[in-house]
Amino acid sequence: MPETRRSPAAAPIAAARPADWGGAGVDLDAYLARLGHTGGTAPTLDTLHALHRAHAAAIPFENIDPALGHPVSLDIGDIQDKLVRRPRGGYCYEHNLLLAAVLERLGYAVTGYVARVRMGSDQVRPTSHALLGVDLDGRTWLADVGFGGEGLLEPLPRRDGAEVRQGGWSFRLDRMAAADGTAMWVLRSLHPDGWFDLHSFTLDPQHPADYAVRNHYTATHPRSPFTGQLLCQRTGPEARTTLRDLTLATTTPDGATTERTLTPAELPGVLRDTFGIEPDGPDLAAITRLAARDAVATAR
Repeated sequence: MPETRRSPAAAPIAAARPADWGGAGVDLDAYLARLGHTGGTAPTLDTLHALHRAHAAAIPFENIDPALGHPVSLDIGDIQDKLVRRPRGGYCYEHNLLLAAVLERLGYAVTGYVARVRMGSDQVRPTSHALLGVDLDGRTWLADVGFGGEGLLEPLPRRDGAEVRQGGWSFRLDRMAAADGTAMWVLRSLHPDGWFDLHSFTLDPQHPADYAVRNHYTATHPRSPFTGQLLCQRTGPEARTTLRDLTLATTTPDGATTERTLTPAELPGVLRDTFGIEPDGPDLAAITRLAARDAVATAR
């Protein structure tokens, strides 16, 4: 009778570890100084709102590094060097990983999520936007200081039907079912003609390693919106200012938009005075050439 071989017992699956956001490496004093935050730092809801609001106001959204083909590091030390110690900004991965590390350092429980950007379209796009969930006193708050299109000024309750007004902007969060039955959440902003889908996400937890893969695509793929063109944005309570190459636009909550085309000579001053961005000399020259080239190509 042939010998029966038994397969070795499968090892038990280890419980997933909480994400490590690098909070131990945060220079908290430098971050708070960059934000101009002089209030408390206890892990309360008031602190969360204050830090989110100050971060969104102080550190701009911009894509100069990927636009010029430079690598985008998600190491917390590199992010701090760029966004905290220098007059620069970044995009979603840099902003929200910095915020996650700060919140972890202060004692908050943070979960990473990833979203599909919609911007009013029902086209299925890749999951390319990083955002955060913050658990506090039995509730979860959506925190996102890095969305380059109609982003939140303050956290939003992660609750079906939650609706908030932040300055002149209104946001709503709805829980829906995807075509396959998966529960997803859709963040919307209020436009003059109704609610406008910004992005959708699920509650699958993300780790820094997950963001590293998506960051590589976003920073390097030729079809990424962040490669090959200049994008900058600042959002305040009553106006959102956006720069796309040499086109400077300001939008108010009622939907009114004014725009003008800059000359290449104006670009350095607008980056500095409007967005608080001061690239070093070679990068400033290179991004000016890129923006001017794209503006000419678009005009043809």
